[in-house]
Amino acid sequence: MHKATAIGAAALALLAIPAGAAAKPSDSDRSNAAKECRAERGSTDATREAFKVKYGTNKTKSNAFGKCVSRRAVDEEQEAVTAHKNASKECKAEAETLGDVAFAAKYGTGKKGRNAHGKCVSSKAKQHEAEADAEDQAQIVARKSAAKTCAEERDTLGDEAFDAKYGTNASKSNAFGKCVSKQAKAEQDDEPQA
Repeated sequence: MHKATAIGAAALALLAIPAGAAAKPSDSDRSNAAKECRAERGSTDATREAFKVKYGTNKTKSNAFGKCVSRRAVDEEQEAVTAHKNASKECKAEAETLGDVAFAAKYGTGKKGRNAHGKCVSSKAKQHEAEADAEDQAQIVARKSAAKTCAEERDTLGDEAFDAKYGTNASKSNAFGKCVSKQAKAEQDDEPQA
């Protein structure tokens, strides 16, 4: 009897885990994440410095690329999960609005359009993922631009004045990262919303 209780408790525990929480990023998610990280890292000294400051966790910040890929792969996987959930809800609402016959005619390709919901979800999920990727790219562009702006300002002000202006920790060693974050946020806030 105790064995059955333990199995039941384990099954309930698995059901309590939110969908997607146990999922790991796919190879495709990691590949897309690596592309985004290469784009964000850029090729200038300023963008590479900003990249290391943002992602590096060891003393020399040499682990920045791996940390970026790990973080962005999880984001890519979550974007896919969210896109699929939202697409499914949208398709259900559209099916209710159009009616089964019209919905099947619009999306279905199989026998009597029975695959309409799946085709609808697939097309809408791809659209949502493309929108999320475009937003990621906009953030990358803003961050790279901010890094260049901050590097120019540091050159103009000098290291000491720049550190005093932006640094928030005792040694002011976080000044460049704080400047880049502030500038990138300001650039994104200035972007027209779609």
